[in-house]
Amino acid sequence: MKIEISIAGQTLDLLDDAGQLVKRYRVSTAANGAGELSGSYRTPRGRHLVRAKIGAGLPLGAVLAGRRPTGEIWTPALAAQFPGRDWILSRILWLSGREPGFNRLGEVDTMRRYIYIHGTPDDQPMGLPGSHGCIRMSNADVADLFERIPAGTPVWIHGDTPINI
Repeated sequence: MKIEISIAGQTLDLLDDAGQLVKRYRVSTAANGAGELSGSYRTPRGRHLVRAKIGAGLPLGAVLAGRRPTGEIWTPALAAQFPGRDWILSRILWLSGREPGFNRLGEVDTMRRYIYIHGTPDDQPMGLPGSHGCIRMSNADVADLFERIPAGTPVWIHGDTPINI
């Protein structure tokens, strides 16, 4: 399995080993666009892999902070208590860059930037950029993807030019 994320299309494609589409999901990448620099709040491009899977067995909407469940389940009332919070819900697929100097090591390290594929409140629009750098998915979709892939799955994030990973 492999994953291809189109920033231009706001889609995540799950592909089999032959490159055939298994499933397409709508996502939300960074409101600031694409970019690799730490502190840019942009979605990093290039070759990555899923370094870690976090949240197996958690209920949909479970709140994660510091990659640990808080015991809370997201609700509009909880959101009203913490306005402006960047909610990380349900599951985390933590990405690591594979291209030294571009998305790995130094000021461009995807993993040190804590870039994830993760769930977000279901009232957040998919198909429109809006994250702080991560790839947001609906809770049901991130849970589905989480069950379909192992850690180590290759991920290609691109602006508008797909390649074979």
